[in-house]
Amino acid sequence: MLDRVSQFALFAANQAVGEARIDLSQVDRRRAGVFVGTGMGGSMSSDDGYKTLYGDRSDRIKPFTVLMGMHNAPAAWIGIEHDLRGPNLTFSTACSSSAVAIGEAWLRIAGGDLDIALAGGAEAPLSFGSLKAWEALHTLATVDADDPSASCKPFSKNRSGMVLGEGAAMLLLEPWEQAIARGAPVHGEIIGYGLSNDASHITRPSVEGQVAAIGAALAAAALEPDAIDGINAHGTGTPANDRVESAAIKSVFGDRAYGIPISATKALHGHLLGATGALECVLSLLAMQLGVALPTMHLQIPDPECRSRLRTKCGSRKRCFTDDALEFLRLRRRQRSAGAARLIDSVAYPA
Repeated sequence: MLDRVSQFALFAANQAVGEARIDLSQVDRRRAGVFVGTGMGGSMSSDDGYKTLYGDRSDRIKPFTVLMGMHNAPAAWIGIEHDLRGPNLTFSTACSSSAVAIGEAWLRIAGGDLDIALAGGAEAPLSFGSLKAWEALHTLATVDADDPSASCKPFSKNRSGMVLGEGAAMLLLEPWEQAIARGAPVHGEIIGYGLSNDASHITRPSVEGQVAAIGAALAAAALEPDAIDGINAHGTGTPANDRVESAAIKSVFGDRAYGIPISATKALHGHLLGATGALECVLSLLAMQLGVALPTMHLQIPDPECRSRLRTKCGSRKRCFTDDALEFLRLRRRQRSAGAARLIDSVAYPA
């Protein structure tokens, strides 16, 4: 009865509970919630049903197709598995779905409404019908003839689009004091969350909308832009997104944007659509723990529209680092001995 998207979500939620070392039998289940983001829900089940109906010309649709295809199924199964009786909410806001899910869960925790929350996202969009629909939208990358795995090239001049991915990532959120008191392994702290709506075009991003979202997050965290040491970019590899995102970062951070390491990891794992925010949140937490700037792969031809004043050093391993970004990391290393940063395998670059 579980679509692939629900399997992903449930497995990731179980991992999060295990990693948090929490005894749910000691939790008030009415104050434990589930918050999941997904853009396409159980598209595998829906696609399978359409194939049976229209392709095979049969009306023998699987009896649980509706239950498997519902967008709220992943969150529902997590709640059932762990007997969580608090709010069970699903967010479907395209690529921001799981980021919104985490943010809304954080608001409930911070406001004292919940004691714990499982929050994140899941996506399984790799059905044939889904792939053809995305292809028709002309957002998918052209296959790199030399290296198909390098087809997604965020912020590169020769980028042609995104590569779809699948999977799930979940976090267990709880009040800081509660986590410390029970000796939980704390991977990070959420201190701000911002939302905005472009109110202009359903797929084309705007600089103003992204600036507003970044500003709202900084305001919620009571931070100034100069407190930010690194940025995890959306970095889809589409011509419009990367150009607009770069302009938004420069608008908020000014000249300092040229020295802040920015990572766009979709070049490695693909675009998980509604689950991408949660996955990249987890990757960012791990990067901070390890003191690394995550790589942006396949950026060999920097796009001048995405950044300016760029000076690169490319070695035999095709590692391209900006002088300003390296100096920024060296400075931060001197300032914070406990937070030393290092670059790995590829690129950390300014917008």
